[in-house]
This record gives sequence, C-alpha cells and structure tokens, in this order.
Amino acid sequence: MKIALGSRPYDGAWGGGNRFVAALSEALTKAGHSVVFDLAGDDIDIALMTDPRSRSPNVTFSAGKIFRYLALRNSRAIIVHRVNECDERKGEAFINRKLVRANYVADVTVFVGEWLVHLPVWQENLRTPWHVVRNGADVRLFNANGFSPWAGQGPLRLVTHHWGYHPMKGFDVYAALDDMSGQEAWRDRVAFTFVGNLPKGFAFKNARYVRPLDGEQLAAELRSHHGYLTASINEPGGNHQNEGAMCGLPLLYRESGCMPEYCAGYGVSFRSVDDFPAALDRYIAQYPALVPKMASYPHTAEHMTSDWIALFERLCAERDGLIERRNLWRAPLRALSTQVL
Repeated sequence: MKIALGSRPYDGAWGGGNRFVAALSEALTKAGHSVVFDLAGDDIDIALMTDPRSRSPNVTFSAGKIFRYLALRNSRAIIVHRVNECDERKGEAFINRKLVRANYVADVTVFVGEWLVHLPVWQENLRTPWHVVRNGADVRLFNANGFSPWAGQGPLRLVTHHWGYHPMKGFDVYAALDDMSGQEAWRDRVAFTFVGNLPKGFAFKNARYVRPLDGEQLAAELRSHHGYLTASINEPGGNHQNEGAMCGLPLLYRESGCMPEYCAGYGVSFRSVDDFPAALDRYIAQYPALVPKMASYPHTAEHMTSDWIALFERLCAERDGLIERRNLWRAPLRALSTQVL
C-alpha cells in the first residue's frame, strides 16, 4: 500500500498527535508499505486526514486538497479521517464545524475514543462507516525499567504532563492539589510535579514545575515518580495517561471524556475537585494492589499501529464498495465549502 499521512512528524516535544504520526509512519514502513506526506502522486491507496486546520504548520494536506486530488487526479484513493479533537475539549465553538466540513471528503472516519462518537455533532452529522482506534505509547521509551513503586514511606510523588496549556487540561484539580500539598494534613503524604506548558499567568506555589520534555528525558522524569494523575476535562483521546501508565505508574484519573476508556482497571477515578481528596485517599490505600496491574496496560503504540495497518488493509480490500458509495458531488455547496480555508 501507498499511504499519505496528512501531518509530518517533528522532532521534540510536540504533543501526542505528533507521536501518533511518527509511530504510524515507522510501523507502516517496517511492514513494507510506502509512506508519503503529500498528495503529489496519482497512485496513493489511502490518504489519512489528521487535522482539518490547513494553516497548522505540520499539516501537509486537509480537506480542500483531498477533494481536488479525488476530483482531478486519483478517484481510487480511499480517504480516512482521524478525529481526535472536539469543541468540548476547550469550550470552543468552531472545531466541530471544521471537523464536520472536512469529513465531507472522508470514506471512513476513525475516532481515538468512543466517547467522541456519541457527541451530538457526530450523532447528527456522521455519514461514513466509523471505527475506534485508541492511542498508544511507544514501549521502547515508556516502560517500567527503573521504576520504583512507592513503599509507603515518605510522600507519594504524583506527576502529570501536558503539551497543551488550556485550563481544561485539568488545572482546577492541579491547583487544588498544589494547595493541598502545602497543607499540614497532606504535606507529608503527597508531592506533585507538573511537566509541560502552563496557562498564561498560572503559577504553582508548592508543586515542582518542569518545562516540556520529550522522549527519554520525559520517560525518565515520569519513572522518578510513584503515580500518574490526569484531570483533563473532555479529553478526546489523550496519550499522556498511556505514557505514565506504561512507565509503571498507577493512574488517578478524572471521569471525563475518553479517560474511563483508557484508564478503567488501572487506577482510581474522581469526578471533580470536590471528590478529588477522597479519591486520593482511596488511591493511596489501593496503591499496592494497583502496581502489579500496570504491567498489562494495553494501550501501546505497537497495538495502536497494528490496528491501523489492519484497518488500512481491510479498506483496500473493500475499495470498490467504498468508492461506489462516495458520490463526491452529492452536495455541491458542501463540496465547494471544502475549498474555503
């Protein structure tokens, strides 16, 4: 197969989307497939649209270019749209519209969490066959080699990391934990480290702050802690919790967005700032029983990429049926709207 990926991987700390593209590109190449990052040839089997925002620096093609490619050069290409964003993630009101507009050119839609499929925007607008392929982290980097579980003495060291700096990444809980770790009742029980980018004007008082890290440096930093916290709200399909879990750290996670899909069975959940202290108490009590479970955490890059490759191969086998149902000009105004930035 010849696969065109709609984003080009960057070196360094560029977030989970960048790691996805890098992992999939490598796995496809190792499996003997050809990978390109543009629509220059007329022999592409599958084009994967990864982001509808054509002005993003790492996006190599989006819906408008795909429409022209199908109409003018290669109508036999299969278009897959990977959805890993939503308005609900940041309390905005334009990403969903962009995603739906871009989805017009898709033959198949792949979501990174089943939670996304059930959002009103997709219940109302999804017209393609759909699949869920969850994200996974690279076990070569994120593994438990060198991880030392908490022995019950001294503060339990919690860590989280986010490339995105939006407050809905969980900063209500992170600020609360920052306050708690300075209080007498918690000072000797818990310590907190945040790795990544902070919202403008936000600063920790008691927590340790580390600027964004990537690769081996990030994995080593995670392994130097005992547990992993994620308080992200309406997370579409994060990878940060995968990286923490695969380093051996039991999860303390918010019941929001995709997190129950990724984290259930490997940690303790909470709903909000209000029940977070009680959840932290349960987490401390259950910690010894959770540690052995982490070795079987399933969301690895190997698992993820094998699912993607199997899907691509299946779609190529079903190519004629997918193309037959496409009808590129079925809604002329919507077709033309793909050409609007």
